[in-house]
Amino acid sequence: MRRISTGTLLAFAFILIFSGCQKKDEVIRLGVAGPMTGDQAKMGTDFKNGVILAIEEWNSKGGVLGKKIEVMIADDQHDPKQAVSVANKLVNDGAAGIIGHFNSSCSIPASDVYNRSGIPMITPASTNPKLTEKGYKGVFRVCGRDDQQGKAGAEFVLQRLKLKKIAVIHDKTTYGQGLADEFMKQVSGKLDIVYYGGIVQGDKDFKTVLTSIKEKKPELIYFGGIYPEAGLLVRQARELGISTPFMSGDGVIDPKFIEIAGPKPAEGTYLTFSPDPKKFPTAGKFIETYEKRFGELGPYSVYAYDAANIFLTAMKEAGTKDGKAVIDKLHSMEFSGALGKIKFGEKGDVTIAPYVVWITREGKFVEHWKPGG
Repeated sequence: MRRISTGTLLAFAFILIFSGCQKKDEVIRLGVAGPMTGDQAKMGTDFKNGVILAIEEWNSKGGVLGKKIEVMIADDQHDPKQAVSVANKLVNDGAAGIIGHFNSSCSIPASDVYNRSGIPMITPASTNPKLTEKGYKGVFRVCGRDDQQGKAGAEFVLQRLKLKKIAVIHDKTTYGQGLADEFMKQVSGKLDIVYYGGIVQGDKDFKTVLTSIKEKKPELIYFGGIYPEAGLLVRQARELGISTPFMSGDGVIDPKFIEIAGPKPAEGTYLTFSPDPKKFPTAGKFIETYEKRFGELGPYSVYAYDAANIFLTAMKEAGTKDGKAVIDKLHSMEFSGALGKIKFGEKGDVTIAPYVVWITREGKFVEHWKPGG
């Protein structure tokens, strides 16, 4: 008998909720794809919980189009090849729409699969501009883009901190290097970039890179990547006696970053992310319900919740689960979500995508600065 690896089983494990073994035509199936295992599983869990909450609310009111909604959860392990595999699996298993993926490096190749199948995809978190620049009408995101995020970070460095010398590191991924490069575009020619280089996602020892950076004496170290590597970089930098502040993007705004780095080393680090959803009057009910059910709110839980609600609302208004009709509704409608009013532009990007700068203070992330502020 052929042995199947644990990784393969996890990658294709679909958790069927609310409907048991009902036939495809008896339910509406919504796929959720992201890193459900491994070092980024926290983000995948946040996604899953936000979507589950939205679906439970819809099912308590009778579902959509007179049918219950079933969620299929797919683990892409933040691996692009695995993302394509699970995308094909979701399509073959009858998903009417997709909420995901988390990583841009997964969303971009998976979008090819969904586009060929005519299935709408809404990512809560993939920020690389290339995703919506491919011209796929059925690809959307409820978050902003890295060109917007990089610009906000650059404005902070140039206008608020008024720095002269910086170092830039990235994790060589579509998201991490993409964000670092967008930031670089905005500061190029306006200050001295004394170091630019990459690390390997998944590595644990970055002291060689950090030692090289220390010799350059930058006033800030910018990192494009996710919280596991960001936490290690900050911790190891402090161990080497590097007191230079760090700055990064939305892939780092998770308590796991502070846990990995340590509260004291993380103190004073900056990152760009959207405004605190707890300050949105429209998000109050969602946050209260979410925290009672799942505990602490994840950075992208509310984005996944809104993405699921947007998709289901468009399907309801279209009166069908036909992909083309739902995609047309997604383009033409304005939606009211926990994050407020959301409308998609021609490319599938949100028409308003504000970014602000956060700072780590006393073991927590705190809003610190906004462009023009």
